[in-house]
Amino acid sequence: MKNIYLIILFFSFSFEALSQLNRPNDPLAHTYSIVARDAETGEMAVAVQSHWFSVGTAVSWGEAGVGVVATQSFTNKSFGLRGLAMLKAGLSPQEALDSLLNNDDGKAFRQVAILDAKGRVATHTGAKCIDEAGHANGDDFSVQANMMLNDTVVPEMEEAWKKHSNLPLAERMVKVLEAAQAQGGDIRGKQSAALLVVKAEASDEPWNDRVLDLRVDDHQNPVQELNRLVKVYRAYEHMNQGDYFVEKGKMQKAMNEYNAAMEMFPKNLEMQYWTAITLANDGKIERATEMLQEIYKEDANWRELTKRLPKVGLLEVEDKELKKLLK
Repeated sequence: MKNIYLIILFFSFSFEALSQLNRPNDPLAHTYSIVARDAETGEMAVAVQSHWFSVGTAVSWGEAGVGVVATQSFTNKSFGLRGLAMLKAGLSPQEALDSLLNNDDGKAFRQVAILDAKGRVATHTGAKCIDEAGHANGDDFSVQANMMLNDTVVPEMEEAWKKHSNLPLAERMVKVLEAAQAQGGDIRGKQSAALLVVKAEASDEPWNDRVLDLRVDDHQNPVQELNRLVKVYRAYEHMNQGDYFVEKGKMQKAMNEYNAAMEMFPKNLEMQYWTAITLANDGKIERATEMLQEIYKEDANWRELTKRLPKVGLLEVEDKELKKLLK
């Protein structure tokens, strides 16, 4: 009897040691995420939230005209770059995923989702991902989660993706994260979030091929903060469009864009300031002066900046007009 007990103990210990040996030493990013494609624009995105610092540096990967990857649980970051390289070489998402996992001793601990420029997806949730864990996918999307408080997270993420098809891709991705969090999200809580959006097609200017790249590395409410940053991004889109119209001499269209930006963020001094400078360059000195005086009250450094603009041609007014703007 004693010998049988020793044999059982030996094999139990050996199995436990083997399990520990096979468990990867990669960083943990237990989390929920979505990879998706906008069927109309072709843009692709990956969004993620986790109770882990700077989750966007590990989980989310993407390349314009190629695809996006989410690699999580025990995160093998190489899956991001290698997965994209395989898609670029012509492999399907499923072929790329199979190749990544075939030589991975820790595949039972992995959770990976790959989406390509055609909207095809492949997803893997390893048998040893911590409950609640699972995924759901279809044309143009895959949602996946592990270490969730409830088993309702993944179904609600899928429902949110389908429900908000009227929204732009970035806002739609945030809605999916919000749905996950509303179901309890990560059992450990909240810490960081990220959203990456890439263009449908690659250009000869790859530095411009990322539409959006936002990260909330450490925050009490990361998804809420990510949502705020998307709104800031949209406001600055109006600012950038306004600058474009200024370059083309279309001042009324420029002012329309600037006003749209300021309506979104009325307390943003940056937006107010450049709107006032545009007014001044358009000869509307009185209105520009009124706006600048209010800005100077908030922060006198803006007055000093106004003094420096004529030298570089960003403020083209007569000396007497400049004095009025600076009073």
